[in-house]
This record gives sequence, structure tokens and C-alpha cells, in this order.
Amino acid sequence: MDTWLMIVIGAVIVFIGYRAISPAKGVKSISTDELKTQLKKKDKQFIDVRTPGEFKANRIKEFKNIPLNELPGRVSELDVNKETYVICQSGMRSSKAAGMLKKKGFDQVINVRGGMGSYRS
Repeated sequence: MDTWLMIVIGAVIVFIGYRAISPAKGVKSISTDELKTQLKKKDKQFIDVRTPGEFKANRIKEFKNIPLNELPGRVSELDVNKETYVICQSGMRSSKAAGMLKKKGFDQVINVRGGMGSYRS
């Protein structure tokens, strides 16, 4: 009985962990190299969901800083009809932000895999 309980608990932990790191349904992911070609295009919007301190220390000039915890209250600053690229430090917060945006009606949301930790200018 104890063995089965441990197996079930382990499976639940794996499932929750997977859900936390998997991209939101319908969200495309691109590499930081792919992002570089998109930065030149003016018809897109770029959102950095890191903290203001992280953003100030290392940023990409095309990105607007809207920290993840502020995103629900600031979504009106964004154009729902534009392709929206989301970045953070590692890809975790941006994946969460992308899911939030999808739920708010943004159809074209792209998460930057690896985040600023992988970005080389």
C-alpha cells in the first residue's frame, strides 16, 4: 500500500512539474536566434516580464517592461491584434505570461525559449 501511494504522489508531482514548464496551449516558442530576425519588424510588440531591476540590468531595446505580476492590470497597454513576443530570464515567467495573454484573447503569442539567459546580442 505504501508503495502505491508513493507512486501516485510521484506521478502527481511529475504532472504538476510538467504543467508548470510546458508552454500554454496555442503558444508558439522560438529561440533567441529566431527572435533577432523578428526584432527588425515594426508590426510586432515585444514584452519583457522580468522585474524592473532585471530589465534595467540587461535589456533588449525593442522590449517594453511589464513585470509578470503587473501584466493582468496592464494588458490594456497592449494591442490584442499584434503578434506579441514575450521574454523573461529563463522562459518560465514568459511562458506563464503567454498563457495569460492567450486567455485574454491574444491569438498571436510567441514565447522566447531560454529567455535573456540565452540571448546574445
